[in-house]
Amino acid sequence: MEAPVIETERLRLRGYRASDFAPLLAMWQQPAFYQYLGGQPLPAPEVWSRLLRSAGLWPVCGFGYWAVEEKATGQFIGAVGFANFQRDITPALGEWPEAGWILAPHTHGKGYATEAVRATLVWGDAHFAQPRTVCLIDVANEPSLRVAARLGYHEYARTEYNGSPVVLLERFAK
Repeated sequence: MEAPVIETERLRLRGYRASDFAPLLAMWQQPAFYQYLGGQPLPAPEVWSRLLRSAGLWPVCGFGYWAVEEKATGQFIGAVGFANFQRDITPALGEWPEAGWILAPHTHGKGYATEAVRATLVWGDAHFAQPRTVCLIDVANEPSLRVAARLGYHEYARTEYNGSPVVLLERFAK
C-alpha cells in the first residue's frame, strides 16, 4: 500500500520522494526543530533512514507517515501520520496507531499542524478497525500538546522515553 494523497485547504499530504531528503535534513539541523525530538541534530544517514522508515510503514502496517507540502509553493515542510514504532516504553503503546507530526520551524504558528493532523485523523477514523489512536509528546512541547488537545487527545499517562519526560495521550474516534 502506498500513502494516499490527501489535500486540505493549504496542504497536500503525499508519499515521500527522494527529493524530500534535502529539506528534511536541513530541518534536522535547526534547534527549533529538534529541541523536542531528542535535542540533537541528526546526521544525513540517520535522516535518510528515518525517511525510508516512514515510507516503509505503509506496505508493512497499512498506515504510515505522509510528507507534507504547502500547496501554494509545492515546498516540503514536514511529515504527519501514524506509526507503530514498537517503542520500549511503560505503559506500552501496544498496537494502537501512534499519531505524530513534525513541521519546519518557519511554518510554526500558522495552524498547519492542526490542519494536517486533522486530515490524517479523518483518514484514520475511516480506515482503522479500532477507534483508539495514541501519541507521545515531550512535556515541554506546549505547542504540540495544544494541537493534540484541540484535536481530541487526552492525557492518560506520564512517563519517560529516551531519558526525557513525556505525556502519553489517547483519542477515540467519534
